[in-house]
Amino acid sequence: MSDLTPKLPVNGNRNRIAAGMAWLLFWGLMVLVALEDHRRDGGTAYWQPVLWETSSALVCTGLLLFHRRLMARHDALIASPWRWFALQARMLPVYWVAFVPLVFGLRHAVYALAGASYEHETWPQVFVYESLKLTVFIGLFTVIGFGLLSYRELLGARVRAEQAHALLREAQLQSLARQMQPHFLFNALNTISSLMHTDVARVDATLLQLADMLRAALALGERPQATLEEELRLARAYAGVMAERFDGRATVHWQVDDAVLGVALPAMSVQPLLENVFKHTVERRRAPTRITVGAVREGAQLVLRVEDDAGILGQDNGEGRGIGLANLRARLAALHGSSASVELSQLAPAGVRTELRLPCAS
Repeated sequence: MSDLTPKLPVNGNRNRIAAGMAWLLFWGLMVLVALEDHRRDGGTAYWQPVLWETSSALVCTGLLLFHRRLMARHDALIASPWRWFALQARMLPVYWVAFVPLVFGLRHAVYALAGASYEHETWPQVFVYESLKLTVFIGLFTVIGFGLLSYRELLGARVRAEQAHALLREAQLQSLARQMQPHFLFNALNTISSLMHTDVARVDATLLQLADMLRAALALGERPQATLEEELRLARAYAGVMAERFDGRATVHWQVDDAVLGVALPAMSVQPLLENVFKHTVERRRAPTRITVGAVREGAQLVLRVEDDAGILGQDNGEGRGIGLANLRARLAALHGSSASVELSQLAPAGVRTELRLPCAS
């Protein structure tokens, strides 16, 4: 499979270089304005306005880098502007407390080295004036930062949607190739044929489940995502057909919280998890297998678990476990990045649990 990791059409290093150049240009203009004002006021020591602005630039740069490093983990909240801005506003007291001592400390030190005295208003006046000016300044750059992050998120969402669409096509082709290939239909029809003369009601039920499965698969169409309720319709129909095929060797129990039925997840993602159990566990043993499908919300995540009571993880059914899981992982990465995952684990004394986690929007 080709590399399906989402790639933004914007180079990160290039963005940082552009931002750095814009920042230098901004402070260069500030220095030029300060020099011109100083000249008009009759000043002759041109190093003084250069010192004033460069000291402010150095301290602001350090504080903004610290701010960005501390708040970068909240970038995911960009879709909730009020929450994002509220978190940024929590940094304002840091600027108020740190800016004046650092900037004016630098200025006093340089003036002292030059054998001069740096005169300014009283400290309360300085703190009030600089804090108000700094609040406006930081507010302006916070708005600019919000715009840049929103644009980056828009580009990322567009790329992920395009990749999810392409991956969905691949998943549908693979799913149809695996599920609807001749041997599957042959086995289903063979099951129906063997029941035809002994249990007409079971034949009718199996045909209805097979029809439901085909309808559910086709209903997903070209959509990159489906609700859990739609996914479960396909999974239940598939489980019904397979339970009839392995008569008495598999029972499926559903433990799904109704509150998560509307959560969106990659289309055709639940059925492959069930298919793994039937292929790697039920098909290889004669004793009954109990399969449990559960779905709950844990915090801000949907947690979907498919587990059996007899499977053993081995070389042929470990973390890879076929094309279905590899494709599902790739689609989750395209839609949600590192915030979604699919993991397999061995249960004791026997059994395999497949756990899917992904963000669950309110």
